[in-house]
Amino acid sequence: MHPVQDFLNFLILGLTRGSLYALIALGYTLVYGVLQLINFAHSEVFMSGAFGSYLVVNSVVEDGSRPPWYGVLAVIILGLTSGGLVGAGVAWCLERVAYRPLRRRGAPKLAFLISAIGASFFLSQLFGKLFNRLNNNNFPSFFDQNKHVVQIGGVYITLMQAIIMVSALIMMVFLDSLVSRTKLGRSIRAVAEDAPTAALMGVNIDKTISRTFVIGGFLGGAAGYLYGSALFFSNTMGFIPGVKAFAAAVLGGIGNIRGAMLGGLLLGVVEATVPTAPWYKPGWIGIEWTDVVAFLVLVLVLVVRPTGILGERLGRAA
Repeated sequence: MHPVQDFLNFLILGLTRGSLYALIALGYTLVYGVLQLINFAHSEVFMSGAFGSYLVVNSVVEDGSRPPWYGVLAVIILGLTSGGLVGAGVAWCLERVAYRPLRRRGAPKLAFLISAIGASFFLSQLFGKLFNRLNNNNFPSFFDQNKHVVQIGGVYITLMQAIIMVSALIMMVFLDSLVSRTKLGRSIRAVAEDAPTAALMGVNIDKTISRTFVIGGFLGGAAGYLYGSALFFSNTMGFIPGVKAFAAAVLGGIGNIRGAMLGGLLLGVVEATVPTAPWYKPGWIGIEWTDVVAFLVLVLVLVVRPTGILGERLGRAA
C-alpha cells in the first residue's frame, strides 16, 4: 500500500483509540475538577460498563443473527445506555462508600488514594468471581464490524470504527454543552472553582459531587461497551486503557474537559501513527514501541507545559 494510505489507515485507528481514551479520561478529569483527587477506581467503572452492557445485549440478540439496520442501531443504543447506566451506578456507589465518608471526616489525600486503589481491586476481583474470571470474552456478533462505510483517499473506515468515533463525538459534545450551559454544569464549575463559596451561594456540594461521579461513570461505562464490542472484555480489561486515559487527561490538562478530549485523541493518534510511520527505516522502530512512544510524548509535553496542553480548568477551554 502507498505510504500515504498507510498513514491514513493508522490515523483512523488512532482516532478510534483516542475516542475511547477521551471518554474514559473525562471521568478522571471531572472528579479531579471537583475534588482535586484522582479516582483510580475509574478503570473498573469502565470495566463494569462492559460487563453490564454484555448482559443486556446478550439477552436481546443472538450470536450470528443479522437484524436490519434499525435493529442494529437500536441494540447499539441499548448497549451504550446499559453500559453507561451500570458505570454510573458503580461510580455513584464509589462516591458514597469510598470517598464521601473520608471527605466528611477531613481525611488526608493519601487516604482517598488508598481507598480508591482498594475499591479498584475489590471491583476487579468481584467481577472476576461473578463471571468465573474468563478472559477475552466477546459480545455476540450481530453485524459485520469490518464492513466499509466511508472511503477517504483510498482508505476505508469500518462500521465499528465509525460507531466508536460518532458515539464518542456525540457524548463529548453533549458533556461540553452540559457543563457550559446548564444549571448542573454551573454547579460543577462553581464547586471546582471554590467549594466553600459555592456552598454559601446555595450549591449542594454533596449532590454536585455525586452527580459529577455519575456523569463520568456513564461516559466510562459507555466506553466499556464500545471497547468490549470492538475487542474483548474481562475483569482486568480496565488497567491499560485506564492508565492511558489518565495519561490523556494529564496530557490535555487534568481538570479540563476539553483538555481530556484533546489529550485522548492526541494520545491515540500518536501511539497509532508514530511507531508505524512510513518514513522510518524498517527495524528502527515498530508497533511494539507503541506504549513507549505514547508515554514519551506525555513526558515531553509535561516538561514543556506541566499543566498540560490546555491547562487545569474545568469547563470551557482554559
